[in-house]
Amino acid sequence: MARFSQLWPQHQPKIFAALVGSLTLGLAPFTPHPHIYKQLVNLAQGQLTEPMDIFDLLMHGAPWLILVYFLGRFIWDARKV
Repeated sequence: MARFSQLWPQHQPKIFAALVGSLTLGLAPFTPHPHIYKQLVNLAQGQLTEPMDIFDLLMHGAPWLILVYFLGRFIWDARKV
């Protein structure tokens, strides 16, 4: 656990920026439901066929992938001995 607190200051800005991006661009527009949710439902139903819809999924999903990457790097670095 001490390793996590030692590494947090150098990983915190990246994780925070990715979190803000995920909660803004990743979820926008917010009403009636997050746009990424609609795109994922369309993907699961096989209705994501238009190139613009695929691009839209990539644009709204990218911040979430970046957030997962930065969190994974933080955990990976902290677990190294």
